Parts: sequence; C-alpha cells; structure tokens
Amino acid sequence: MDSMVEDRRDEPHTDFMYCCGAITETLKFGSCQLHSGHKVLFLIIPGNPGVVGFYKTFMQTLHSMFGYRHPVWAVSHAGHCVPPDTMDIVDDTSSAAEKDVFGINGQIEHKLAFLRKHVPRETSLVLVGHSIGCYIILDMMKRDPELKAVMLFPTIERMALSPQGRVMTPVLCHMRYVAYLPLFLLSLLPERLKSSLIKLVLGGILLKNTVKCVSLFFVANAMYMGGQEMKKVLERDNVTIKKHLKKLIFYYGATDHWCPVQYYHDIKQDFPNGDFRLCENGFRHAFVLDAGREVANMVQCWSKII
Repeated sequence: MDSMVEDRRDEPHTDFMYCCGAITETLKFGSCQLHSGHKVLFLIIPGNPGVVGFYKTFMQTLHSMFGYRHPVWAVSHAGHCVPPDTMDIVDDTSSAAEKDVFGINGQIEHKLAFLRKHVPRETSLVLVGHSIGCYIILDMMKRDPELKAVMLFPTIERMALSPQGRVMTPVLCHMRYVAYLPLFLLSLLPERLKSSLIKLVLGGILLKNTVKCVSLFFVANAMYMGGQEMKKVLERDNVTIKKHLKKLIFYYGATDHWCPVQYYHDIKQDFPNGDFRLCENGFRHAFVLDAGREVANMVQCWSKII
C-alpha cells in the first residue's frame, strides 16, 4: 500500500497555458498549486530547447530525495512545446511580436511573469538553471534579490567563442532558415521512422517525448532564441554574481563544449570565495539525456547550504 501511495506522489502533472501571450508548458511534481503550507519550491529553468519533458527523471529524483515535501516544477520557454489541438502557439500574434517573446529578453520577462502569477511571494524559491537557463536566472536575480539558484553547466558568457558556439553561430544566425525545410519534412514522417532518425541523432538515446517535439514552429523558436544567445551572451555579469554570490552554486562540466573548462578557472579566479564546482563524473552538457538521477542527487545535497 505504501509503495502505491509513493507511486501516485511521483506522477507528474502537465499543464499548458499562455504566459506573455505565448504557449507555455509546465511539468509539476508535487502540488500543482502553491498554498501557505508550501514553504519551498524548486523551479527548473531549462536550457535550449526548453522542453520540460527532458527534465522528468531529474525532477522525479529530486522530488523523491526530499521525501516528497517540496514541489518541483519546470516551466518551458515560451513557444518551446507543441500545444494541444485546442490552443495556438500564441494567443495574440501582434503582442507576441512586439514583446519579442521568443527572443532571449522576452524569455526572461516570460519567467518573471510566470513567477508573479503562479508563485506566492512568501514561498522560498530555489531556481535550478541549466545552460542558458543560468543566464536567464542571473537577469531575474537583478529584479528579485531573494532568489537562490543552482547553476548547472552554465552558459553565461562568451557563448559564440566556445567550441560549440563557433560551429553553431553561422547556423543559428545566418543559416537557420535553410534547416526549416528538412525539419518540416521530418515532422511529416510516420512516428516509428521519426523515432529511428531522432534516436540516431541522439546517439541511441530517445526520450519518450522527443518525437512529439518535432514541430516546425517549436524548432524555429528554439533556433531563433539560439541565434540571439550567440549575439547577446557575451561578457559575464560579474556585478550580479558578486551581489548574490552567497546564494549561488555553479557546476561546470569538465568536457563541456558550450562552456569550456577555462571558463570555470576564470570565474573561480575572479571570485575565490564563490562556490564553483567542476564535474568529476564525465557528465555531458545535456545531462538530462543520461544522468538526470545522478545530478539530482547532487543538487539535493547542495540545496542544504544555500
């Protein structure tokens, strides 16, 4: 009987909503709505693509490691999901375009709007950022000094100069329209063939909801955001990091082509009193593909000191 109760507690809830006028997906372990009894919320700010389903194993492990006491939520990036048949990508096209909601600054405003609407001010919020999610969090901390954060594989500086950035900048900034036709054709394939192709690209790994994410609009939004990342994620925001240093934990990859190990040594030298950790387990930048449980175990231990 106890195991059946735990299984039910470990079942996530998925919801779709409009936030800043754009389709947004949330994945929630624990309570779907916060009340006065919820003192702590762990909120995942994803990388790019900002698909919350990729974080399911990570979130499920984190939720269980805390004894199911603290809700663990993830909010997608604006437009980084396939909407249900009853909803569109945006509910107001002109407003979404004016706010540039799919761009990097629009995504920051999108997360702040989500917090204002869905997270009570009295809730102790711990943000868990991954990749560009860490850049978004640093900007959020300028507006809300009470935030605490764990930064996983942080892309917060010199993205275009990283090994992967040098390869992807021409694609994302100048050639992304060329990719739209093959992506459109891929979206038309039968599910089984589509699954085989995606599994081949991911090196034999296929997450359950990966196939559903192959949508021309979704991929276009992710690539547009990626192009802005290459242009705008330049110098590290040392002012914000210094101001909130005691409430930040950074975890760098030892073989991360988006954030080379030199970036870890540089920030550690600039902030000798900060909590900067270098991966010793060989985890890849996209840790959610095969190391979600292991990283969640570490985050659970670190959360006790922030």
